[in-house]
Amino acid sequence: MANQAASSSSSSGPQEHRLEGQAEEEDLLTLYGADSGWVEARTHCDHLDALSSDLAHIPTPDTPCYRCQHPSENWLCLCCKEVLCSRFVNKHMLQHYQQTNHCLALSYSDLSIWCFSCDAYLDAQMIQQLRPVHEIAYILKFGEAPPFRTV
Repeated sequence: MANQAASSSSSSGPQEHRLEGQAEEEDLLTLYGADSGWVEARTHCDHLDALSSDLAHIPTPDTPCYRCQHPSENWLCLCCKEVLCSRFVNKHMLQHYQQTNHCLALSYSDLSIWCFSCDAYLDAQMIQQLRPVHEIAYILKFGEAPPFRTV
């Protein structure tokens, strides 16, 4: 009888393995799915005609917000080149968009590009018009050219 108890407690049946596998899969979906906060950037945008004609000369990533002088979490308006703070500080970039309809902005925190009109991130490496300003911002921030991924 002791042998039966030991063998039944030490072995797990196929049902337990299947449930463990499902739990692991659900954990991975949570980690890499919608709950992770990861968002796929768009590879096109209908608002690129709003880009400034001179994005070769942009303020440095350490430029404070033009309105409140906050030193971080700032965005560069890609339409007029103003540097304004994020919605997590004083929302000056969001207010700028609401007042001017300047919809394209580059985050100096992570160098992502957001289109307020599309309500989406844009893939700066896949959208040719965005590559130069992204590269300049990267060089200003890190002192070297960005690694471009191959498609």
